[in-house]
Amino acid sequence: MNDSRTVQVVRTEIPGLLKVTLPVHEDARGWFKENWQREKMVAAGLPDFRPVQNNISFNVERGTTRGLHAEPWDKYVSVAAGEIFGAWVDLRPGETFGAVFYSRIGPNQAFFVPRGVANGFQTLSDNTVYSYLVTEHWTENSRKDYSYVNVADPQLSIPWPISLDDVILSSADREHPLLSSAKAVQPQRIAVLGQNGQLGREFVRLAERDSRIVLFDRSQADFQKQGFATSINLEGFSHVINAAAMTAVDRAETEPGRSEAWRINAVAVAELAAHCAAQQVQLIHVSTDYVFDGATPEVDESHPIAPLGVYGQSKAAGEQAVLAHPNNFVVRTSWVVGKGNNFVSTMRRLAQQGVSPNVVDDQFGRVTFASELARGIMHLIDSDCEPGIYHLQGVGQAMSWYELACDVFELCGKDSNAVQPLSTKQYLAQNPQRAPRPRNSTFNARKFEASGFVVEPNTELLKRYLDDEYAVL
Repeated sequence: MNDSRTVQVVRTEIPGLLKVTLPVHEDARGWFKENWQREKMVAAGLPDFRPVQNNISFNVERGTTRGLHAEPWDKYVSVAAGEIFGAWVDLRPGETFGAVFYSRIGPNQAFFVPRGVANGFQTLSDNTVYSYLVTEHWTENSRKDYSYVNVADPQLSIPWPISLDDVILSSADREHPLLSSAKAVQPQRIAVLGQNGQLGREFVRLAERDSRIVLFDRSQADFQKQGFATSINLEGFSHVINAAAMTAVDRAETEPGRSEAWRINAVAVAELAAHCAAQQVQLIHVSTDYVFDGATPEVDESHPIAPLGVYGQSKAAGEQAVLAHPNNFVVRTSWVVGKGNNFVSTMRRLAQQGVSPNVVDDQFGRVTFASELARGIMHLIDSDCEPGIYHLQGVGQAMSWYELACDVFELCGKDSNAVQPLSTKQYLAQNPQRAPRPRNSTFNARKFEASGFVVEPNTELLKRYLDDEYAVL
């Protein structure tokens, strides 16, 4: 038994399959252990596992063998009495498909088994009690997503301590397919809301090569409809990416626009966050530089929010609703450029038409290309990053809208002198109904960079964008 007073978590050769050593306290009466203690185990390196069902298998005779079953949920397996020989086979698609790991397990050990890894065991003593926690409620419908592999498959070469000729094994388990015929367990899906925006359209492109991404249109997720979130079926989903928003900054200052902004950017987001939390699905919510007042030249994730207008206020409220649930992400970005109408595509059109625009020269920031934003969000998901707030913005020198417009004209082969500088004060005098905008929209994105994500330089991305016909469609 383990004399240590601390939980120990060790990785195995199968990605995500974790061996847990538990402190067991013994005396003349017997022993005691904390079989599952979320706070200690997460601190030791286990994922933030949130089980919803506990199952117990009592096995009368030594040699009882069960498996190998891969179910569509995470499991935490342990022994309450006796000893077992556990075996696991990776049935997830990819390079590790077919990888095998095995170990003896007594009361002082447990294993975290990720979704898609087949689990099996053989009892090594009579009256063995095997316990497992799972992250999904079992239903008859769950069976369609199961996968199996035969315990006797010679390709696996599992060294069962007791010969399979002498064990108790169900007829169903004896008939499971060999690894060569086993069905790969597909990963959980990722829902994307807001497919018609610039970021949403980028996810439409990503979905062509990533089968996990499922796009929801307005008929399936209407943010203007009260209670819409509970109608979204999230069974089989691990994440929801909310790319939907009311982004008409000037309209948000009008009476009808104010109600629309608060409904879509705050109230609906709170409903969505509550639904995701109830379904144990991570929410990645996209926010904006408008939650800041722009008084500070560069801000990091800890900088106090201080929105100037209704749009920023509604987005700030949405952020707080998302962060009220500890497992969620808020990704702040700025000056997004993708497929559709945006500042860069507008400047290109004006350059091609020979128009000389007046452009504000005292508001500063960085362009963020939708392709990089979408790629960064997928990185957060695939790298198992810590939840919280992240800033993601293009890489390069901060510049004004005027300087950006000049660059666009030059790259389009036009004279940048055609672009005329204009102060914010002059702009507002000419357009008194315009909403206030932050003077500075420059982020410190080192937290995102520390996660291992590398953004391509904006200079290269801008050239590529201007050469890409899709950008203006």
